[in-house]
Amino acid sequence: MRTTTVIFPSLVPLRVSEDWLGRMRESMPELPSDKRANFLRKGLNEYQTQVLTATRRLSEYFETAADIAGDPKTTANWITSELMGMLGAFDKITPQGTGKLVRKMNQGQISGKMAKDILVEMYDTGQSPEEIIDRHGLRQISDEDTLGKIVDKVIAGNPKQVEQYKAGKTAVIGFLVGQVIEVSKGQANPAAVNELLRVKLR
Repeated sequence: MRTTTVIFPSLVPLRVSEDWLGRMRESMPELPSDKRANFLRKGLNEYQTQVLTATRRLSEYFETAADIAGDPKTTANWITSELMGMLGAFDKITPQGTGKLVRKMNQGQISGKMAKDILVEMYDTGQSPEEIIDRHGLRQISDEDTLGKIVDKVIAGNPKQVEQYKAGKTAVIGFLVGQVIEVSKGQANPAAVNELLRVKLR
């Protein structure tokens, strides 16, 4: 077995095995510089890597949340913007909860606006995103038939904007999308609404 001799002044030589040294190296936490390099490889920007490696607790929070979300970049955005703007958020909102919230948003189950509202309630109640979504019936509407009825209502109620769109002012579709989102109480899928409006306004 290979051994390494470690010499300290005024002490007898200490011989340790390579196996022991290997176990010690593996048990040591990853250095901040290594974490920053790892986070950069995952697509985070320099600011995010600096913030998320400021403390071991914060970097571990991010890693847990990102693993659950399956999206390091979006998770980093939420942690460095939304959560850091909430006093004591990392004590009240678990990394598992943050990861699940980002994943549900990415999967289209909830919109970005809904996710922000849910995050606030997670902060206030300590509940998981699933509990809040179930209690309020917060599900993003992507069903074409259901959305079609809302879109038809908005088109009928905004003839001026419809005419502007048909006259070439296509930017007005943003207003119509906003109206559909408002009527649906934030539950309509914006991408699906945008596509449906374009089809119906041809």
